[in-house]
Amino acid sequence: MAGAKNHQYHIVNASIWPLIGAFSALALFGGLVMWMHDVSGGTPVMLAGLVGVLFTMLSWWSDVIKEAHSGDHTPIVQLHLRYGMILFIASEVMFFVAWFWAYFDASLFPSGVDAIGGVWPPKGMEVLDPFGFPLLNTLILLCSGTTVTWAHHSLIHGDRDGLIKGLWATILLGMLFTSIQAYEYAHAPFGFKDNIYSSVFFMATGFHGFHVIIGTIFLIVCLVRSYKGHFTPRQHFGFEAAAWYWHFVDVVWLFLFICIYVWGGWGASYAG
Repeated sequence: MAGAKNHQYHIVNASIWPLIGAFSALALFGGLVMWMHDVSGGTPVMLAGLVGVLFTMLSWWSDVIKEAHSGDHTPIVQLHLRYGMILFIASEVMFFVAWFWAYFDASLFPSGVDAIGGVWPPKGMEVLDPFGFPLLNTLILLCSGTTVTWAHHSLIHGDRDGLIKGLWATILLGMLFTSIQAYEYAHAPFGFKDNIYSSVFFMATGFHGFHVIIGTIFLIVCLVRSYKGHFTPRQHFGFEAAAWYWHFVDVVWLFLFICIYVWGGWGASYAG
């Protein structure tokens, strides 16, 4: 039959979301720059852009879910989606490599930075005790890695009750991690602008905390979809992508804990 589909690839339909998303991102970035420079109107432009970006994400991903349910996500399409997620996580790895690079450049060669007294951590600086809240958060994330794996294995074996319970446990652990990190930031003995140590500390751990929030939202969406019966043992890429992302967040935290909290604060006095 002329025009009949005789392949396993999915040719996506025309969509308005890339265009709306592009203009929303432009408004978000432009408004943010205006707000930073105290330009009148920056805040409403930034908020309008943020709303547009969030609306685009919700609508576009809803379309992807509908495509999956209509049978467009064939095995070959699912394979390509996995490649895309792998490349996305690889780009996130390089993002954190930049912060680790900045951190090690200053910490391994402190003699070249007169402003910090030629030592690391900077002279006279108090740091956070790594075996207090940071260690607790490490245990929380490691535990969350096991609960999301429990949810994944439950899904593969058709146990929807185990899937839902595993997701609930992971989400609650993610929220607990975020709450503890917020408390830690509020009581930190140094500020963002104090020196290179504090700046890199807040940028590296703060961006990781942001990724935890994104991962938690990712898992909440999976939980809602699980209640609706969306995932099956043979087709559950949405959940699989969320699980991969969560494990990536776990691994990055282990490096942050060891390099910044334990090794990076070695020899300094602990706050409190």
